[in-house]
Amino acid sequence: MLDLIIKNGQCYINGKLEDNDIAVKDGKILKIGQISEEAKEVYDAKNKITLPGCIDTQTHFREPGSTDTEDLHSGSRAAVAGGITAVFEMPNTNPPTSNLKEFQRKLDLAKNRMYCNYAFYFGATAGNVSQLAELKNLEGCCGIKLFVGSSTGNLLVALEEDIDKVFQNSSKVVAVHSEDEEILNKNKKLIKNGDVHSHPIWRSEECAISSTRRIVRLAKKYNKKAHVLHITTKQEVDFLSQHKGNITFEITPQHLTIYAPDCYNKLGTYAQMNPPIRDKSHYDRLWYAIRNNYNDTIGSDHAPHLKINKDKKYPNSPSGMPGVQTLLPVMLDHVNNKRLQLQQLMKLICENPVQIFGIQNKGYIKKGYDADLTIVDLNKEIEIKNENIQSKCGWSPFHGQKFKGCPIATIVNGKIKMKNGEILGDPEGKPLTFDIT
Repeated sequence: MLDLIIKNGQCYINGKLEDNDIAVKDGKILKIGQISEEAKEVYDAKNKITLPGCIDTQTHFREPGSTDTEDLHSGSRAAVAGGITAVFEMPNTNPPTSNLKEFQRKLDLAKNRMYCNYAFYFGATAGNVSQLAELKNLEGCCGIKLFVGSSTGNLLVALEEDIDKVFQNSSKVVAVHSEDEEILNKNKKLIKNGDVHSHPIWRSEECAISSTRRIVRLAKKYNKKAHVLHITTKQEVDFLSQHKGNITFEITPQHLTIYAPDCYNKLGTYAQMNPPIRDKSHYDRLWYAIRNNYNDTIGSDHAPHLKINKDKKYPNSPSGMPGVQTLLPVMLDHVNNKRLQLQQLMKLICENPVQIFGIQNKGYIKKGYDADLTIVDLNKEIEIKNENIQSKCGWSPFHGQKFKGCPIATIVNGKIKMKNGEILGDPEGKPLTFDIT
């Protein structure tokens, strides 16, 4: 007997929608087509679309260290509530995930506590570059995270000679928070106390493009893969579109949905993040990158903070906003509004993460692949409300906004973990596996 059949809906297969059923057995996709066998559970997907399981390649779940704000369990609940079946989680915790002991600790903390599948970044520091060459076979490791500006603890790698060593020794994709620390320090005099509108002035366009040019130069020097996270400027779009191949880049849903000064007028410090939300000329250029298939991934940069901290007077307010639960509804709304095609979105949050990072058996609906699936209703309109946010922070920058297109079921390793907004069963997420050839 089959474990699960998804019937009567459409499936996203090979770049198009097909009328097919999906049979699941032992966590794998057993059969695609017209299925007559019996199953322990049947999901009626009439008028719904089954997508490959969606992957969020940038999240901060704050554990260990700041578990009052988020932890691996609550972050994973937010993920599956939003149709996300797998996440990459960041190393800027306390202590940071920057040695093998702390990496194993993170894996131990995740076991039997995360609803979605997961992988963790290994944080690069000026002092651990010798270890970076040994990470290729490390279970559950998606890549190396490099902060060249704006980080906590010892994860800031600001000097070019140290950044050079990171790329020289890297054995995995180097994902980069790209802001120039020297320019950040020089620009601090531009911060206006109590005025968050000065945030993108302090963290300037020059700060972003200067750093990104250096990252590309060093990655090319050693023929290593670099993935530039949360691109925000038109200068970076134009530059990176000319340097593809081993260089890939990400845009966040929030940078595609809100822009300055409107966002700061409306949200104040709740719109504050690094790199910042910028004006509409940058917003328009980011959409240019989307339309022309220049960028490679959409990641939420889920970085929750408690309201009591976000309410502090700028610049004492922390940067970051939650987003793993809202990534998919926000982007499906953009699909419905013809800003991008469903095929493009699937590349950005399913296929490209698999290809860039070498994730095994995910990202596609194929026989023999893992049964990580996201079922959506493109016609369902939802209003995002703070009270429905699963993250411990309890808020969203999109509170009160309506979006058309909604995840209604999340299937992880063949089991339904979210249905109609309700989290089901036990947390049984597993570490992602990667192609190490």
